Amino acid sequence: MIKVIFLGFGNVNSHIFDALHKSRETSIVQIFNRNYSKLTSPFENIPFTYNISKIADADVYIIGIPDDAIAVFSESLVLQNKLVVHTSGGAAMSALSSKNRRGIFYPLQTFSKQRKVDFTKIPICIEAENSKDLELLRSLGEAISENVVEISSEKRAKLHLAAVFVNNFVNHLYEIGSEILKDEDLPFELLQPLIAETASKIETLSPEEAQTGPARRNDRKTIEKHLHLLADSPYRKLYELFTEQLNQRHGKEL
Repeated sequence: MIKVIFLGFGNVNSHIFDALHKSRETSIVQIFNRNYSKLTSPFENIPFTYNISKIADADVYIIGIPDDAIAVFSESLVLQNKLVVHTSGGAAMSALSSKNRRGIFYPLQTFSKQRKVDFTKIPICIEAENSKDLELLRSLGEAISENVVEISSEKRAKLHLAAVFVNNFVNHLYEIGSEILKDEDLPFELLQPLIAETASKIETLSPEEAQTGPARRNDRKTIEKHLHLLADSPYRKLYELFTEQLNQRHGKEL
């Protein structure tokens, strides 16, 4: 049984907590958070503290706080030679204080408070300073996921960058599409089957093979029509940039 303490109880840690709480291979010893968080059933019996000096003993301490606060917070912990990990995709393992054994436990997924996720399909990226701690993190990951991968901080930074492109930026494009439809009193639901098929295709095709659209086939007439419709829009430059990038990628000039 792997004993776990959560340090910080924001969006990511609350989802990891929910997954680990269901596992028979882990035991949640305590939650630390600077602000009191009332836990609902069936979690109300999990010990909670907002006093950093009263953090209990565990096998793994999982920090889930903003990246720029990790270094100062980890240094402030009244712990010595414990396995302390963070869940960030972008922060290096070296951001953690060296007074404890350092590691990474990064679930590669987008998390929203109002939506449950299936952790069994989520890649969990791990890193540690020694083989014993690495195996412990692997066991912790395998308690909730079918896909646990050892990745260095350098490669994880690039992975996180790629994730921003395929998730955060793509979702912003959804926002733009939704805004364009709202201006015409059209529901965003009209685009949902297209979004679903686009995501489904890359399970069997490479992104390059799945690419379609007027920029891919150099349909100048349609492109010009779209640019005309975007004449007074702040998104015109974005459309032009994407179109130029796709034409360069696929060897066709505008």
